[in-house]
Amino acid sequence: MPARIDAEQRRGDVVAAAFRLLVAEGFSGLSLRKVAVEAGLNIGSVRHYFDDHRDLLVAAATEVGDRMGRRLTRHPTAALRGLTGEPALDALQALVEELLPLDEDRRVESIVLLEFILAARVQPIFGPITEQMAADMRAVLAEALRVLTVPDPVERAEQLAAVIGGLAIDAVTPHGSLDRERVRTTLRAHLHSLLSA
Repeated sequence: MPARIDAEQRRGDVVAAAFRLLVAEGFSGLSLRKVAVEAGLNIGSVRHYFDDHRDLLVAAATEVGDRMGRRLTRHPTAALRGLTGEPALDALQALVEELLPLDEDRRVESIVLLEFILAARVQPIFGPITEQMAADMRAVLAEALRVLTVPDPVERAEQLAAVIGGLAIDAVTPHGSLDRERVRTTLRAHLHSLLSA
């Protein structure tokens, strides 16, 4: 009797294969055929789970956002209430670090997200996904800063989002030179200035 195949697990395997290819070859190197080979499947099996190339790409972009969102839920903003000084700085840094490429999983996610952000510039289908992810991130940051009584939390969240984007790009591209510790140190200095405002 053949083993039952868990459809969600198989979809996840295909998305993971797409992630690996995006990291290795970038957006332009991704095709259903290459993803099928990377996942150890035939192309018909991949098409069983994803209608076409774009459907797979949308699923991959959505998965990045879902992973980041799940990590952020481990740091509820309500837990920041009443914190000041170093405890506030530590808690805010722990929350923000969930969005930065500080381990291999987050590095992969950052690269995949960057590929989609760049693709959204010329392929409008990805615009709504990346825009929603950016809006969700800014909302979480603004709420955290509001709970920590940072003045003008929405504007400060915009600034913090720009710092996060810059640090992520610097950490995952040849353009940059920041290793994990430099990313953390640079982030901490910025968060300290926010909380001292």
